[in-house]
Amino acid sequence: MNLTRRSLLGAAAAAVAAPVLGARPAFAANTGYVMAYFTESPQFQGADYGLHLAVSRDGLNWTPLSQNNAVVTPTAGELGLRDPFVFRKQNGTFGVIATDLRGTDFTRTSQYLHMWDSTSLTSFTGYRRLRMHTLSNAHTWAPTVFWDASRGQYGIVYSCNNGGDVFMVNYTSDFQTVSAPQVYFSPGFGVLDSDIVVDGGTTYLYYKNLSNGNLYGARSSTGAPNSFTTYTSGLRQGNAIEAPLLLKTNEGGWRLWGDSFSPVNSDYYAWSTTNIGGNSWTPMNQRDYTAPLNAKHGSMLGITDAEYNGLVSRWGAPSWVRLKSYNFPDYFVRHANRVGRVDPYPFDPYRDQMWQMMPGLADPAGVSFQSVNVPGSYLRHSNYAIRLDPNDNTATFRADATFYRTGGLADAGWASFRSYNFPTRYLRHSNYLLRIDPISSSSSTADRQDATFRITS
Repeated sequence: MNLTRRSLLGAAAAAVAAPVLGARPAFAANTGYVMAYFTESPQFQGADYGLHLAVSRDGLNWTPLSQNNAVVTPTAGELGLRDPFVFRKQNGTFGVIATDLRGTDFTRTSQYLHMWDSTSLTSFTGYRRLRMHTLSNAHTWAPTVFWDASRGQYGIVYSCNNGGDVFMVNYTSDFQTVSAPQVYFSPGFGVLDSDIVVDGGTTYLYYKNLSNGNLYGARSSTGAPNSFTTYTSGLRQGNAIEAPLLLKTNEGGWRLWGDSFSPVNSDYYAWSTTNIGGNSWTPMNQRDYTAPLNAKHGSMLGITDAEYNGLVSRWGAPSWVRLKSYNFPDYFVRHANRVGRVDPYPFDPYRDQMWQMMPGLADPAGVSFQSVNVPGSYLRHSNYAIRLDPNDNTATFRADATFYRTGGLADAGWASFRSYNFPTRYLRHSNYLLRIDPISSSSSTADRQDATFRITS
């Protein structure tokens, strides 16, 4: 059964889309990662329903590309996407597939998924929509793709409310035509947001159980429809969680990411394990990872060094940074009413946490922090309290707004910032407000932690 209108592609795009069946040829080792996502923020000031990309060397701390702007946006259907899934085809090229929905009106339904092909994720070709079913008033959400070696085809699995919340699957060899849909996973309760990874002879499926709101893992020795058995206990961090993202790291370990339930609490949580077959997930400290700014319901994939460098060269690294608190790792430095402080992420205006880290105004060997959304204004101390003030170009202002970056006082892998004109004082938070205080190696652990930040983006 052919449910997809064949797109008119040029020869080059068709070559990208064409599958290579059988064993995958050898490729260069993966040394980095790419993440695909869309963005939302609490008051939707950061909402963008196009495809966003970020890269990471360690798969934990992410650098958004293209200034955290979309690199491509759908031009058909709902004119927006959610839940983008980036995957590598058998021939080494990439595909991106995504939910056909813009915004948060979840009463809107579509029978389609967005689809692009790409050789290196530096450009996207062959845009089309794949029609997955002909059901009326049924959604087609959160696709994931896996290679089913026994079939010699890809499985496209997605959430669908076909009389209940289940996972459906369509099979394809070319992402142009797809098979008739069939139920893939229906455990007797509602499920949402699958992610599938095939490892050796086992297919792992992670999902959200709608009856209790937890994430679970299931597995199958065949990957065939309705062959999965849940083997983990429920997993949750935060008040609510969804969108499990299962990643086998380049080093061979495993991570599971989960997205918080709404843009009001939009952040990621993570677990790790060395044994994917066990029930032994360990929650990770948010200090150890930082998702891209405003990222929602993403997917991650290992990439080579050449692919990593090509992505950064094509789309560019951010011209701004964020400062993450060491001892409150879900808090970021921001300005509010001209006062410097740390607040729990996320928040709007989200640009209050974005800084251009400039050569020091008083000494280019130091650094100064210019606000992205209030250009010409800098963090400076006044009576030891940190404010955001316009640069009046006086010697006093330049000195007050200049800091020397040092190794983190609580962790040398992070950063601390010593005042230019009060060299025994460091930038720190106290009762969530920023100030400069005397801190040394003999200061309390809490003081040193208050003065330690991660420079991230």
